[in-house]
Amino acid sequence: MAYTDQEILEGLAEVVAEETGIDAAEVTADKSFTDDLDVDSLSMMTIAVTAEEKFGVKIPDEEVKNLKTVGDAVTYIKTNQG
Repeated sequence: MAYTDQEILEGLAEVVAEETGIDAAEVTADKSFTDDLDVDSLSMMTIAVTAEEKFGVKIPDEEVKNLKTVGDAVTYIKTNQG
């Protein structure tokens, strides 16, 4: 099943909220993982792994570092979903 941008964004917001304790409502597409959401590299890897499981995509480690904003992650997952 293909997820919509909105479904991916909402799912990622839940994942980020679980990992960081930030309210999911504050996780929007324009937020930077590091600057706005205070996600460090270890937390980012956890978020990536959880997102892989949630959306059925593979996010290689070298791609994770290219995901600067929540919107980048939404685009990557949408493009690479099964």
